[in-house]
Amino acid sequence: MRWDYEMSIGKIKGANAHGHLGWVTVRCRICARLEDYTRAVIYVCPECMKKIPAYYCSSCAKVLHYKCPYCKTPLVTLSSFLSGK
Repeated sequence: MRWDYEMSIGKIKGANAHGHLGWVTVRCRICARLEDYTRAVIYVCPECMKKIPAYYCSSCAKVLHYKCPYCKTPLVTLSSFLSGK
């Protein structure tokens, strides 16, 4: 057993690492596509986000006419939702 590569000092490995895609990917509620929200436009329902994580990719949002299928409120982009606009 070599200690120099199994026990790292100061480095986080695996799912807890800062560069892991699990921190920046969301799944579309309609088509179940995984999207990276740092690269793609993700739409959310501001009302449903209080109860369930309802994310929509751009193609599903277009099919839904940019309205939530659950409560019929207009969808907004994730960046504008997080900034509070």
